[in-house]
Amino acid sequence: MIVQTIQLALTPVFVLVAIGNILNILSTRLGRVVDRARILQTMHMETEGPEHDMVVREIRIIDKRITIITQAIRIMVLSGLAIGSTVAVLFLEGLASFDLHVLAAATFLVSVVLLLYALILFLRETQVAAEALRIPRDYLELDREI
Repeated sequence: MIVQTIQLALTPVFVLVAIGNILNILSTRLGRVVDRARILQTMHMETEGPEHDMVVREIRIIDKRITIITQAIRIMVLSGLAIGSTVAVLFLEGLASFDLHVLAAATFLVSVVLLLYALILFLRETQVAAEALRIPRDYLELDREI
């Protein structure tokens, strides 16, 4: 019976490993964004005029990215907790001979839904980052012929 329980628990554990890898990516991105925010905060004090406006625009984008990434991390952690609950329910079912299939399925489904939501947030954050990387039109000097 315990062998079957371990076999059943393998799938959620693989999902947990994937969640851990995604959390690593998100935390790395958050670290890089926070580092950039610190640089921009220093520049904020030292700039004026159009250059200051560009710094403020970038700070606003950085703030949005931090918000999205931290929300994605929070949701991803909840997904990991739901996966852990699934594994616990499966072992409880196997060891105590309770019929908890519905509960195990529900916790697994909750985990997958949370994982999908976190991935959507991750996609949104990468879109915000990509938009921020666009070169400002002022630098393109499109009114000049070169």
